[in-house]
Amino acid sequence: MYPTLLTSLQDNILTITINRPDKLNALNKQVFDDLDAVFDEVYTNVEIRSVIITGSGSKSFVAGADILEFKDFTQEQGKRLSERGHEVFFKIENSPKPVIAAVNGFALGGGCELAMSCHIRIASRNAKFGQPEVNLGLIPGYGGTQRLAHLIGKAKALELLFSAAIINAEEALNLKLVNYVVEESELINKATELLQLINTKSAHAIAQCVVAANAVLDKRKSGYSVEADTFAICFQSPEMKEGVSAFLEKRKPNFKATK
Repeated sequence: MYPTLLTSLQDNILTITINRPDKLNALNKQVFDDLDAVFDEVYTNVEIRSVIITGSGSKSFVAGADILEFKDFTQEQGKRLSERGHEVFFKIENSPKPVIAAVNGFALGGGCELAMSCHIRIASRNAKFGQPEVNLGLIPGYGGTQRLAHLIGKAKALELLFSAAIINAEEALNLKLVNYVVEESELINKATELLQLINTKSAHAIAQCVVAANAVLDKRKSGYSVEADTFAICFQSPEMKEGVSAFLEKRKPNFKATK
């Protein structure tokens, strides 16, 4: 269905595998188109409650962008390429359903940017992260300058951007770039285990958590105002009524998947 992706839906968790192993899963136009399309399905398919994004093989999550595709671009073409990356990665970041990046191997350049657009990152011990674009006379173009500074702090982000340094999984964990580091054989299991827990919670409330938390990065809005609005929205949800009733009745809530 998607030329560059493999997808599998099990227990309401959609696993998306970027499948260009001969190119270390590098991002090109087709990958962006496929990610765009598959997240349309994520947004609308009530059977999907959460998502794992990973890369095929053990060497690479996504090793970067496909440089051959844009080596002769003009300034205007470069801007359109960046804007397309922003569009697709914003769709992932703003997904109302939780998205975990299961990072196996290299997550460099656009691959690191893709991982950072996900809500949670879990790395295998062989994972490597970095934004080495300055080696090409470029900067990150898919949101990397913004998300990296937000996640690990401006000073450390600038050090990594300036130096093109590649960091290992343990350093990424220490910098809070990733949530967990696990053995490669446990990577998908850990992501699945976490999402199975999350899937027992209110899907409507989780979607509002995404909206409120993402407001931190939006300088056009007050995050506290957005939090108040999304908190209020929860009061009209049947899931809020179920959650409160379950608490008062001393039982576990039974949240049902809804659009």
